[in-house]
Amino acid sequence: MLKQQLKNYNIILASGSPRRQDFFTKLDLDFTIDVREVEEVFDENLQREAITDYLSQLKASAFLDVSEKEIIVTSDTIVWKDGKAIGKPKDANDAKRMLRSLSNDMHEVYTSVTFTTVNSQTTVNDTTKVWFKTLTDDEINFYVDTYKPFDKAGSYGIQDWIGYIGIEKIEGCFFNVMGLPTRKVYTELLAITNK
Repeated sequence: MLKQQLKNYNIILASGSPRRQDFFTKLDLDFTIDVREVEEVFDENLQREAITDYLSQLKASAFLDVSEKEIIVTSDTIVWKDGKAIGKPKDANDAKRMLRSLSNDMHEVYTSVTFTTVNSQTTVNDTTKVWFKTLTDDEINFYVDTYKPFDKAGSYGIQDWIGYIGIEKIEGCFFNVMGLPTRKVYTELLAITNK
């Protein structure tokens, strides 16, 4: 349905995330991938969705030459716990440390998505609360050593083994935890075609 309405647009997904690319495919969208490097540094005074809003807009700033009928889509996801952002782990030990900190507790996942056209820029965000059971060291070690979640904020994928055995409940959008609030992306792309 949306593909037909977007047939005159060139959607550019500026993300190397295989999960986001898969979401765009499953949303039945035609798109191209164009990832441009930016230094993902943010002011330490920013919190929660202000961080992901800023970073998704920063990624969009790498596209200086947006042409007519192009829609640049950039995104960022963080895990938020104990008043600080948890990004991607540096290595296996860091991943295990992160998972121990998430064990037997609740954290929040924030994702922001920025849509940039030649005439406008809009950012939407979403929040999901996630509760983990108490994770044993054996479970954490098995997951990190087997699944190597080094490209994931918080060192886990809700769709992975650790999600099956470790997550007690969530409050909010499941897909947001995977890195894209798909219903908001759909709604915003639909709105662009109606402008």
